[in-house]
Amino acid sequence: MSALILAAICLSSLAILAVKRVPAGQVCSLYRRGKPVRLLQPGIHLVLPLLDRVGHRIDLGGRVLRFEEPMVDAGDVRGTVYWQVLEPERADAVIEQADQLIRRGALEALQGKVEAAADQRALGQQLKQSLNGMLRPRGVMVTRVELDLAA
Repeated sequence: MSALILAAICLSSLAILAVKRVPAGQVCSLYRRGKPVRLLQPGIHLVLPLLDRVGHRIDLGGRVLRFEEPMVDAGDVRGTVYWQVLEPERADAVIEQADQLIRRGALEALQGKVEAAADQRALGQQLKQSLNGMLRPRGVMVTRVELDLAA
């Protein structure tokens, strides 16, 4: 009798693990044996409980990255970058490093331009274009950049 109860508990546990719910505004990447299988769109999905795992929960809404970096020849640069994921299939591979990619790309794009910049808004637009050139192939888009240049 106890073996029957134990089997029922195991089966019900596996059934519960097989159901994944993805909230609206998100997608989840599903991995099997360490390789991406597919994206789970918002809703309820059945997965293989012991083989499949959710790799990343990707928020499709906007995100904000604030940075403050000392520049060698121009004092401190503070800024805010507003970005979002447009293509989760491509962004899945870089989503964990997105903040670092954006920060590094911003610093590289600003190198040597801060001192000569007369207009922060124009420099922000140039930075946005530079970041989008780097990030669009990865499924990420910068929507707005605000800079605060301190001497």
